[in-house]
Amino acid sequence: MQLGIVALNFIYAALGVVLMYVSYRIIDWLTPGMDFREELKRGNIAVAIFIAALFIGIAIVIAGALN
Repeated sequence: MQLGIVALNFIYAALGVVLMYVSYRIIDWLTPGMDFREELKRGNIAVAIFIAALFIGIAIVIAGALN
């Protein structure tokens, strides 16, 4: 196993996490009337499903871009 390949995989993983966070913050900024954190604290399942779908969609796009 080459150490360079392992290091590159860690870099891609870190980049994916950063892009996921930035994408979430952009969506949060684009929807100013919706406080996702507060809704999750109140137990709003619909918001939880929406955020999960958002994360899956963003992850698919990021994975396609990084490959």
